[in-house]
Amino acid sequence: MANEMTFRIESKGSGMRSDVETPNHSMVVDEPPNMGGQDTGPDPLTMMLSALAGCENVVAAMVANEIDFDLQGIDFDISGTIDPRGLQGEEGMRPYFQTVTINAEVKTPESPDRIEELQRITDQRCPVYTTMEAAGVELTSNWKKA
Repeated sequence: MANEMTFRIESKGSGMRSDVETPNHSMVVDEPPNMGGQDTGPDPLTMMLSALAGCENVVAAMVANEIDFDLQGIDFDISGTIDPRGLQGEEGMRPYFQTVTINAEVKTPESPDRIEELQRITDQRCPVYTTMEAAGVELTSNWKKA
């Protein structure tokens, strides 16, 4: 593909901690003590929800520009539920999110219909959202005016 984008990280792991390097950034991924980590960074599932918030924000900004939407900012509150039995290896239980709820407060003078349009297009184009959707995660997305 001529327009293909490639993303790459390097990670060094020790125990539950991963020191992750991207071309321009460093981050730590770890587990809390009750999961055997030292809590020196967010856990992987929290990082995944963080990636969702960041991706929705970026795509919303792109879409807002394309549809001439006056977007002054978005505040996200995202939560997810997981059944730990999947992580523990129980057959038939998936080890990833069962549900994810996205609550977004959109800073804009636009109407509720326009906010709904922005949300719909953003959700359709956000790579993290659509990856979760393809995995069968039950997604609830509530966007409203701040």
